[in-house]
Amino acid sequence: MEGKKIQDSSVIIAQVMLPQDANPAGNIHGGVIMKLIDTTAAVVASRHARSNTVTASIDRLDFHHPVYIGDLLFFRAGINMAGRTSMEVGVRVEAENYVTGEVRHTASAYLTFVALDKNGRPTPIPPLILETDAEKRRNREALHRKESRLAEKKQEATCQLDSKNCG
Repeated sequence: MEGKKIQDSSVIIAQVMLPQDANPAGNIHGGVIMKLIDTTAAVVASRHARSNTVTASIDRLDFHHPVYIGDLLFFRAGINMAGRTSMEVGVRVEAENYVTGEVRHTASAYLTFVALDKNGRPTPIPPLILETDAEKRRNREALHRKESRLAEKKQEATCQLDSKNCG
C-alpha cells in the first residue's frame, strides 16, 4: 500500500457559533465543540483511509479559553500517526472574533480512529509519509500516547483478573 502525506488528508473547517450553541451565560457548550472536533477528525481519518472510520478513543481534550456566541471557530486537523488499521488525528481549535480580529487557541484534542471495510471489520490503512521535523515530532508523541494507552489497557485487563493487586 502506497504511503500518503499528512497534507493529503488534513482539513480546516470553520463554523460560526450561534445562540443555540450556548448556555445562558453566552459561553458555547463544551459538548458542541467536542462534537465538531469529532466530526472534523472523522473527515481527516476517512480521507486518509478512503473508507468509513469510527472513533475508538479520545486520548486528550483540553479547553484553554471560552468560546462565545458570534465567534468563528476554526478546526485544524491532521493525521499524527498511522498504524495498521488505526490512526491518531490531532485537532487544534481556534476562535476568532471577526469584528476585532482577536484569535484565541481554545482547545486541542487527540482522537484515535479505526478504518472499517464494507463488512464493518478493521481494514489496513496507508502508512504516513513524514516530511517535516514538526510532523516527525507529532508522530513520535502520538506513538508515545499509543504505548501509554496500550499499557493502561493491559493493566486494566490484569486488574479484572486479579483485583487484589489493583488500587
